[in-house]
Amino acid sequence: MQRVCFLLKVRADRIAEYRERHAAVWPEMLRALSATGWHNYSLFLRDDGLLVGYLETEDFDAARAGMEATEVNARWQAEMAPFFESLDASRPDEAMKPLTEVFHLA
Repeated sequence: MQRVCFLLKVRADRIAEYRERHAAVWPEMLRALSATGWHNYSLFLRDDGLLVGYLETEDFDAARAGMEATEVNARWQAEMAPFFESLDASRPDEAMKPLTEVFHLA
């Protein structure tokens, strides 16, 4: 099982709404994430907008490709893109660059 961690930056003026949106993620989005191999997926948001994402998956590239193939992901990414600063890609899911794990205590 791969453990994947990534960072993004939520715009300061959108933090409250970002929290609200994630308190009510669309049921079809939740189903798609589970079906494509996203497990133990968490997002942590600091008050300054730093977003830390963590998930476990058998194959991160396959999990991302699976989500990219879903219609619900296209809609979700289009709605979420304006929440982020400095995306180096057109969609937030494309900007998720995994961090290198340097330590793990099991």
